[in-house]
Amino acid sequence: MKLIIDDANLDTIKGLYEYFPVDGVTTNPTILAKEGKNPYEVLMAIREFIGPDAELHVQVVGKNADLIYEEAHMIRKRLGNNTFIKVPVTREGLKAIKVLKKNGFPVTATAIYTHMQAFLAGKAGADYAAPYVNRIDNLGVDGIREAKEIHDIFRNNNMATEVLAASFKNSQQALELAKHGVGAATISPDVIEGLVAIDAVTHAVDVFIRDFESFCGKGTNMLNV
Repeated sequence: MKLIIDDANLDTIKGLYEYFPVDGVTTNPTILAKEGKNPYEVLMAIREFIGPDAELHVQVVGKNADLIYEEAHMIRKRLGNNTFIKVPVTREGLKAIKVLKKNGFPVTATAIYTHMQAFLAGKAGADYAAPYVNRIDNLGVDGIREAKEIHDIFRNNNMATEVLAASFKNSQQALELAKHGVGAATISPDVIEGLVAIDAVTHAVDVFIRDFESFCGKGTNMLNV
């Protein structure tokens, strides 16, 4: 399962790239607005840092297919061919996805709450479909189960579309989808950090160091014993 950062703050992205085996960055209009800068200024800085081959997912804002298509051309022109165009799965969005795929654009179908939205996005040719796990939970439906079932729908219908699960509240949700073989998850920085923020591990490491220093001397390690 790919791990993709769901954030647009360049310093945060750099910090996560330094420590974690991540595969790219997703953004949306809300995330970009939080940066308080021109969206392309933010996105071009991210692209420059992650390089031309890493995945960058950028969402359109237009509500009709023609405008979505025009936005997609501008996004790709400014951010490179390996930029996934995020398109909400509405009636107009499905029309846009079909046109974009015919013209060679990588597409992430987003704002998915139902199996049928995901299935239609896959039929339209989307590379990824992004169910909102936590938001689905808030509607009284099991978001993790929904994401797993969408993954199974794609496999059972021989579709190449992968699930790009989004909207997580904890690391356990990401683990459940990794165990199921879901293609990708886009996760906020705090949840990514939570993947290894385990008190028991910290305690174990502290004990190892204490025991080593009690025998070899304070401040020693495998370089200076």
